[in-house]
Amino acid sequence: MTVSNHVGVYPGTFDPVTTGHLDIIRRATRVVDHLIVAVAVNAGKGPMFSLEERVEMLRESLDESGIGARNSVEVMPFGSLLVHYAKEVGASVIVRGLRAVSDFEYEFQMAGMNARLDNSIETVFLMASERSHFISSRFVKEIGRLDGDISPFVTPSVHQRLLNRFGESHE
Repeated sequence: MTVSNHVGVYPGTFDPVTTGHLDIIRRATRVVDHLIVAVAVNAGKGPMFSLEERVEMLRESLDESGIGARNSVEVMPFGSLLVHYAKEVGASVIVRGLRAVSDFEYEFQMAGMNARLDNSIETVFLMASERSHFISSRFVKEIGRLDGDISPFVTPSVHQRLLNRFGESHE
């Protein structure tokens, strides 16, 4: 009997990483043996934070939440086609989080396209938990810009970075 090591990739912009992302990461570690959280360059989205900052925030958030210490999770930047990246790192699974029905259509099309590009890589969808299905990076940034309390939606280090960034824009 051969034991295989299932590597998964959880891609995203993570601008910034939220507790919703961390929930998906935590649960994905139950599905794969090793999870690579792949931070996309994604300049087209006009991220608030640089690629380096987003990678750093994810690493800090994994440490703060205890996920990184207990599981085989690594954070890496990527800027290529997702299926090419997955193949490059030896992943057989792409992990995607779904918050609402509105996410499904886009993710379903993306999974179909990825399967056409490389049918050896499976896409696994994890539904957001009831505690985090409403959290999005976009909402966190919008609430923070308007001086709302975003602390329940991000780790303390991300919260501080956002406060610093919003403080810069209010000056």
